[in-house]
Amino acid sequence: MKIGVLALQGAFREHCWMLERCGAKAAEIRKPEDLEDVSGLVIPGGESTTIGKLMVKWGLLEGIQSRVNQGMAVYGTCAGMIMLAKDIIDSNQPRLGLMDITVRRNAFGRQRESFEADMAVPEFGTEPIKAVFIRAPYIEKAGPNVKVMAVVHDKIVIARQNKMLVTAFHPELTQDDRIHKYFISMINK
Repeated sequence: MKIGVLALQGAFREHCWMLERCGAKAAEIRKPEDLEDVSGLVIPGGESTTIGKLMVKWGLLEGIQSRVNQGMAVYGTCAGMIMLAKDIIDSNQPRLGLMDITVRRNAFGRQRESFEADMAVPEFGTEPIKAVFIRAPYIEKAGPNVKVMAVVHDKIVIARQNKMLVTAFHPELTQDDRIHKYFISMINK
């Protein structure tokens, strides 16, 4: 299985390493034609405004939207969650707008307010997930077809809608590969 990782900015290398560790072949995605032979796509954390502008510049916005609308699975972490959101509070930045969520950028605070948290996520097993939140967003509102999977400080931080998965944190910065394995299982279904 070949899974693409959007490689415009952010922690794309760490996602590639994690996917390879889980047995998938990872491919860095920089151009629309790179999307043609991947089974799924990871949109990493980074700076969402920059990622959005680069997606527009390189023609990736429409290419990703088209592939996801055709059934390709997509997983967005942190800035990737912002890119997938239908609505972003106080922002008109470019976005994919595919998932029925409203997000707030930098919602937990600035860089110095970054933190780690352990959380129970039944879909990932009985052991808590260690989540690394860096200038993280959260979901303020989820549509009726969105499954909320985890909450931290009363804020939605993991959600799924059909073949779209989002996390407000960075699992690629830990040794825990359960979320990436879950995403791979979404592709296989």
